[in-house]
Amino acid sequence: MKNITDIFFDLDHTLWDFDKNSILAFDKIFAEHYPTIDTNVFIEIYAPINQACWKLYQVDKITHQELRYNRLRQSFDALNYTISDDEINKISHDYIEFLPDNNQLFEGAIEVLEYLTPKYNLHIITNGFAEVQGKKINNSGLANYFKTITNSEMAGMKKPHATIFEYALSLANVKKENALMIGDCIDADVRGAIDFGMKAILFDEKGIYADEGLHTINRLLELKKIL
Repeated sequence: MKNITDIFFDLDHTLWDFDKNSILAFDKIFAEHYPTIDTNVFIEIYAPINQACWKLYQVDKITHQELRYNRLRQSFDALNYTISDDEINKISHDYIEFLPDNNQLFEGAIEVLEYLTPKYNLHIITNGFAEVQGKKINNSGLANYFKTITNSEMAGMKKPHATIFEYALSLANVKKENALMIGDCIDADVRGAIDFGMKAILFDEKGIYADEGLHTINRLLELKKIL
């Protein structure tokens, strides 16, 4: 990792624990309106569906409105739970409203950022929606660690497209050979960055991609041994 001056982090599933915060948001919604739904059972179904929808969104196969609707409709259908489109739209609205109120981070996130801040310029590149991501960053105490925050709405393209990396590096005023990307998505974060010409580290908490031949960590605190 020689010559690295700037580190770019993904947000969701990398620093900000999307799954834990989703549970808290759905808990609030279900407790008030759908008390018969077990949130943990719902999340087991919702999490892979949400990931699949995000993959389609990243390559412009669906719009963000379709993303927000489809992930819920498919989850409730998989549960064989009868629910109207109006109810799904209300849940979708409330979920986006409540989600940033939660601030669960991955273990070691703040410790690692404290360690890296004196040594590197830190940035975020996220495919998430600007307003929601801004709330997450501010509410979870992450804002002060990052010099720039690039989202796909600003760049006009989503990871893994080269345009968003180019935009982020231009905003940070750094050359790609001096930049490192760290994220959980093997295609959007890691291969997208590598194809663009950056170095990259995959945050693979569950050890899914052990055979991919990529520079991989399973815990954020491992970064202290690398950087």
